[in-house]
Formats: sequence, structure tokens, C-alpha cells
Amino acid sequence: MARNPFKPTAGATPPVLVGRDSVLEDLDEALEDGAGSPYLLQFITGARGVGKTVMLTEMGRRARQQGWIVIDETATPKLIQRLTSAVRRHREELGAPSRRRITGAGISLGPLGGANLDLESPARAAPGLREEIGMLCDALDVHDGETGLIITVDEIHTIPQSELEELTAITQHLIREDRPVGLLMAGIPQAVERMISDNAQRPKVSTFMRRAERTSLEEVPLHSVAAAFEQTLTEAGRSVSPEVAMECAQATGGYPFMIQLVGYHTWRIGKTGEVTSSHVAAGRDKARKRLGDLVHAPALADLSPVDRTFLTHMSQDSGPTRAIDMQTRMGEGSNYISVYRDRLIRAGMIQPAATYGRFEFALPELREYLRDHAAQLIAQSEN
Repeated sequence: MARNPFKPTAGATPPVLVGRDSVLEDLDEALEDGAGSPYLLQFITGARGVGKTVMLTEMGRRARQQGWIVIDETATPKLIQRLTSAVRRHREELGAPSRRRITGAGISLGPLGGANLDLESPARAAPGLREEIGMLCDALDVHDGETGLIITVDEIHTIPQSELEELTAITQHLIREDRPVGLLMAGIPQAVERMISDNAQRPKVSTFMRRAERTSLEEVPLHSVAAAFEQTLTEAGRSVSPEVAMECAQATGGYPFMIQLVGYHTWRIGKTGEVTSSHVAAGRDKARKRLGDLVHAPALADLSPVDRTFLTHMSQDSGPTRAIDMQTRMGEGSNYISVYRDRLIRAGMIQPAATYGRFEFALPELREYLRDHAAQLIAQSEN
């Protein structure tokens, strides 16, 4: 029996990365152009489950294929320390020695009047991140002269302020020195915007971040999803008609994580032979439940009781919600509703709708999940 080709695990690279060709082509060109290319400095943004981590992984894989050194990190405390250690390891693997520094306190006159200079050893004062990257780039220049260093940082909006300032300053210096260095960062769009606005009084930080390229990952067009289902299932030894492949696509709503969930459970139900509409229907139901367990429940757990109550009241609507309706349901004024609406937008749970003054859920199937669990969520909010 063939192995299930779908991978509904957070951050796992799927067999086919659907609808992201243009993003990856921009990176490929940037790697060819080297230092100074704008796409070596960019934010990858999008809602939860839209594939930000997968995109960083694929970008790193492509960079490695072209000979670049890649360091993958997450924006947790001691990020700079971990990056420094990782860069040092790569430099040492290339056989590049650490530079020794001249220490002013070590100057003395020799017996014949000559000056003796003490050289500071790496053990006494280890180089910082900027110097380590500089030495690594020098070693790469000697090695092949055509590659450099790519750093990917996931969940960038969670980075401690002091580390953000240091990372920003170091990257700016390296760019000015024309070093072949790339910084690819991923985060929820509203949280990234908040991070930038919070640094408005720090122009060096905010200006640097605003100049980074923005790549927003959206839902994948259904025709592309259907084609990916056909390709993946066929290559794995199953058959599927174009009509059933489109049913699979429609069950996902174009949401990348749902593509993997629907595919995984549809495959498991049929296991062999042709994939049918009944397989898709059963797979879709299981996928929706898993989406709730893996995405919606953890996201809601991170919110305040009032945030959860707000979302539960929103779920009464079949489409975008009006602020005036929320005032009635929650028994609060417009300012109160605006505060919690903005909080939930920054959290990536809701987003402004196409119709002015309305807002809607940012995550697929969240409305249905809230309706199914309304009593439980309200009870949690009241306790």
C-alpha cells in the first residue's frame, strides 16, 4: 500500500507547494543577484495556517541548493546569542579562523625600543554576531565568491525589543558593507504592523523594517488546489476525476493547512483505488474537526474571556459583522466594541471585510467551530 503523501503537521513541507511560485521565483532571482537584492530582506505575512513556516522552510531549502548557508530560527529570547553560535559553527566548518584583536593595554617597549603588541584571543573576547557574520562572508568569498548567509526568523512579532534593535542594527551595517546576507522573517500581518508602529519613536528600527519587502500569503485559487490534488494523488498511485479533485479543493476553501488535512483524511478513508465523492465528504468532516483541535482551540485559548465572547457573538452572522449589531449583542458602546475589534484584528483572528465598516473571521471554519462550541466558550468566559 502506498504511503499517504499529505502532511497535516504544522511546518511540514507538503508534496506540492501550491500557488507560491511567484514568491519563490523572487527569492531565486535574489539569490542569483546576491548582496543588495531587495528580496533578501522581507516579511512573509499571513493568517495562521496559511503556510508561513512552510514558506520559510522552502526558501531555506532553495538557498541551500544554491550553496548558501542557511540558519533557521524562531524569535524567542536569546535569539542573538543562538545566531552568533550558529554563525561561528559554520565559519569554523569552513576552516576560517577568528580574527584576533589588538588590545591597547598590551603595548609595551621591547629591549631594543621596538613595540610589542598583545593580540586578543577569541577565548578572551569572542566576536559578536556582526563580526562573526563578517568573517563568515569573508570565508565564503574566498570559498566561491557567489554565495552568502540567509537567516530565517519565524514568529518575528514575538521578538524581545532589545533583540529586535540589535538584529536591526547588525543587518543595517551588513547591508551597508555590501555583505551577501539575507533576513527572511515571518509573522501574523497585524502583529507585524503593531511591532513596526510600536517602534515609531525609534526611526532606525521602524524605517529599516518598513523598507523590507512584504509578501502576503493568501488563500490559494481553487483551480490550483484541484490541480495539485490530481497531481499528488496520481503520483502516489491513486486515481481521481477532475470533478472529485475540485470537490477536494472546495472542501479546503483554498486554505493551505486544510489542503493537507482534507487530502490526508480523504486518502485514509479510501486507502486504495479511485478517490470518490464519498471519500471526500468523510475526509472533509474529519479535517474540519482536526482544524478545530489544531488551530482554532489553541488560538482561542490564547485570548481573553471578552475576546472569546466577542467572537462567539460574531458567529451568529452568516457573513461579515456590523459593529452596531455587536453593540446590541454585547450591551456595550461603540468605543468598547472598537477596542476589542482592533485587538482581535491584531491577533489575526478577524479582519476588515470588503464592505466598509464590517469585519469578518480571518480563519476558515472558525464560525462553524464557534457555533459548535458556543456554550462551552461562554461558560469559560464567565468563570
